[in-house]
Amino acid sequence: MNQQWWIGCGALPLWGTSLTIALVAPGLVGVMAPALGQSALPAYSLVVTSPLDGPVADDEVLTLREALELANGTLTPEDLSAAEQALVEALPAGQGSQISFALPEDQAVIALVDLLPEIVAPELVIDGTTQAGYDADAGLDPRFPPAPVVSLTVAEGIEVARGLTIAADGVTVRGLSVYGFRTSDRATQTTPPSDIFVSALAPPVDASPLSPVLELFRLETPEAAPRGVVIEQNWLGLPPDEAFPAVPSAFGVTVFNAVETTIRNNRIQNHDGSAIITGFRADGLQVSENAIIGNGLSGMPDAIRLEGTIDRSAITNNLICANDGSGIYIYRPEGATQISGNAIQYNGRRFERAAVYLMGSDHQVNDNFIGYQPGPGVVVTAYPESRGNQIRGNRYAELDGLAIDLNTQGNIGVQDFQKGDGPNPPRNSHHRRRETGNAAIDAPQFDSYTFATGPGQVTLTGTADPNSEVDLYRVDGAGFPYSPLSERLGTVTASPEGSFSASLSLPPGTRVSAIASDPEWGTSEPAAVAAVATADGAVPELPATPIELPSCAPPAPPPEPEVPPTPLEPLRLEIPRNIHFALDRSNISSESAAVLDQIAASLLEFPFLTVELHGHTDPRASAAYNLALSERRALAARDYLIRQGVPQERMRIVPFGLTQRRSDESSRLAYARDRRVEFVFTDLRGLEIIFIDQEADLQLE
Repeated sequence: MNQQWWIGCGALPLWGTSLTIALVAPGLVGVMAPALGQSALPAYSLVVTSPLDGPVADDEVLTLREALELANGTLTPEDLSAAEQALVEALPAGQGSQISFALPEDQAVIALVDLLPEIVAPELVIDGTTQAGYDADAGLDPRFPPAPVVSLTVAEGIEVARGLTIAADGVTVRGLSVYGFRTSDRATQTTPPSDIFVSALAPPVDASPLSPVLELFRLETPEAAPRGVVIEQNWLGLPPDEAFPAVPSAFGVTVFNAVETTIRNNRIQNHDGSAIITGFRADGLQVSENAIIGNGLSGMPDAIRLEGTIDRSAITNNLICANDGSGIYIYRPEGATQISGNAIQYNGRRFERAAVYLMGSDHQVNDNFIGYQPGPGVVVTAYPESRGNQIRGNRYAELDGLAIDLNTQGNIGVQDFQKGDGPNPPRNSHHRRRETGNAAIDAPQFDSYTFATGPGQVTLTGTADPNSEVDLYRVDGAGFPYSPLSERLGTVTASPEGSFSASLSLPPGTRVSAIASDPEWGTSEPAAVAAVATADGAVPELPATPIELPSCAPPAPPPEPEVPPTPLEPLRLEIPRNIHFALDRSNISSESAAVLDQIAASLLEFPFLTVELHGHTDPRASAAYNLALSERRALAARDYLIRQGVPQERMRIVPFGLTQRRSDESSRLAYARDRRVEFVFTDLRGLEIIFIDQEADLQLE
């Protein structure tokens, strides 16, 4: 998808509250829903008893479509049959309507044939946890809600852009499985198809910043935005059986124009684009205790992408894992965000990006775990001017880059803005304040690369920006000068002249680094690593600490009593490590599918295996074309393995294009061997792996 997305222009509308009209513009028809703020609507308790969808019918069951029309006031109980009226109970004035479910057993899948009515009834509650069979106690982790029973999806062969569209204050959506909502390929600057879309009188699906319809609704009425919408305990993007959907949703939750939306305790997974994306306005957005896994599979790759007005927003205590781009990507925002308590790990499965990417000022990124990223931990951009971002108390592991990387304005390539540009030199001009992220606050510098221990402790000294707070860290890894910041050891304040000193009890062999923070400028890049030496200056190697690798999976029930382990032997798997493709194709042949089935079976049998999928092409066509083709081939293989149940965090895509041919020959056979995906396995136990090449699926021209 285009980097300049539908919300990147900063000129989208705030929808009005008092218009109910139909508009016809060249190439676009939009029907606007009734106005917001309909506090006079009668309130009902509504029981959905049928999974069917379609026009309102005079029958004995109540559908979700009918329940929404009753709540919206576009349908009255008098329009229903006597049997249907028995499923509708009036509630006291001033209370919102409530939709519960009593669907027949094994018939809890509501397959839509068209968009549902836009929700304009304030305080409406749609509660899937009321369906028989819902087990509220099944969740073992607050970030993984129990499996829903009621599913909202799309009828086979039908295209529906949005699952639920919310345009009223105080609406709650709870305990549903919502998946399969997308549209055919369209221009990138359109409002996105989503499982749940939140906006004041949502624009038509095809609306773009240039649509004539939007010009009629550019009203400066911030109060129009729905306030206090709650989306909780849902599974978005996957059905209750956890199978990869035959038709993935495009996006999870789109907060296009809303205030104080809460997205909590949802499982959001398997979307082609982002799990959560904001648009024109999302002030006060609260994203907490969600499991956001494996999104961005073939479009906007970042798990959470915030744009527009996002003041007072917070992303807290989420698991953000195995998404194809950044875990959190903040692009040209107005306002600041708090990011704290999250596990942001194994992202960048398709693109080498920062785990957290910041534009703007005064963001707080504190007390997160950030790791296993093929890119840096946190990147602060240089343009537009971004300063005052506090990045403190985080733990980092296994990064390809700095824990904190402040971009400089001289480095303005796409990779710089997505992946960072590496360590900055010390600030040597006041102009650098304007040209570098966080106003070019200097990284601390230790006075020595080694510090000898004294009686029971070591004294670390160095320089930093005057009066800044210096957080000292233990780091993992030896030899790399900017190893991840693993554990905060303490904080000292630099003097007005910029010197600092700290006495700590650390064993010889400990590696240390530091970051500096200033309330005005923000947090620096990390200091080059120093080591704690013995009294005679030697730096011993400390024994490696066993690490239990984190997982994206929900917690499993307590294991059975352990059986004494058997001695580990080098792993010998008689499985192939490559598949092949036809000329200029990226589809999986039946022969290659059989090979992938063997690979999937081994990956599922041995959960300690991880794999890189290396895409390759023959040398014909341009380098750029072949690089894209090799990525499509690796993606096709990855998607096939996902559908077989292989977790996304155990796979990473690496396209090589035409740069790694099997031979220098120019025959049809040589070219066929070049057109491949190779599986580069890693045994996390550190043992040898022996794999075999295969050519059973070789496809000659």
